[in-house]
Amino acid sequence: MEGKQGAVVMTPSSAPPANPVAQMQARFKELETGFRAWLTKQPTAVEAAIVTATSAAQGAFIGALMGSLTSDPSSAIPTPPPNAPGLNPQAMASLKQAQAFAGGPLVQARNFAVMTGTNAGISCAMKRVRGVEDMQSSMVAAFGSGAMFSLVSGMGGPNQAINAVTSGLFFALVQGGLFKVGQKFSQPPADDVLYSRTKGMLTNLGLQNYEKNFKKGLLNDATLPLLTDSALRDVNIPPGPRLLILDHIQRNTDTRKR
Repeated sequence: MEGKQGAVVMTPSSAPPANPVAQMQARFKELETGFRAWLTKQPTAVEAAIVTATSAAQGAFIGALMGSLTSDPSSAIPTPPPNAPGLNPQAMASLKQAQAFAGGPLVQARNFAVMTGTNAGISCAMKRVRGVEDMQSSMVAAFGSGAMFSLVSGMGGPNQAINAVTSGLFFALVQGGLFKVGQKFSQPPADDVLYSRTKGMLTNLGLQNYEKNFKKGLLNDATLPLLTDSALRDVNIPPGPRLLILDHIQRNTDTRKR
């Protein structure tokens, strides 16, 4: 419709339609944030079980996809009978190890599901118990991942216990090396060192968009135990995220001690 001075006024019916892709992304982000907030309120065992299951499902999908895109080299390797005369135990162990890393979609899906699920579950439990995510926790999770992979895949010789420990140690050492390399090449800026725990808390709650609000108000790691609703309101954080942040701090004994 036209105003008194000839200006064209946009009516609701003439407004541009909303982008359905953007709406779907916003809805998915909202559901993800709500799920993460709900998950942090669950007992450690429940959170670890859910994280293990979801990570195992993702790993199985990736493994099946990789197995379907590559040929199965294990099918071309003849498997001799276990009681064949003159069979070298070391050769048989090497054959099983090669078959464990090869295989079709089902084998790869199983292997990736076990490795990713175990790693994610142990990492989640260690983080809840210790309150930090460091190299020690990462190496413990990698050890469990390697041990479970060895047991499920049947890799190695007849002594499964020793093979599981050996594989776990190998995975842990590799993960420790990767963790050190990652720390060396991804050192945060000097200012971000003061906000490392704050950033981790906001990421776990799905509220990383409010990191700039914390920095603007100089609310760093040292002020986490002192945070109040009025302090969060002063840096323009909405009521819902304020409740999640204060609830997280109240339940996190390590933060309150600091």
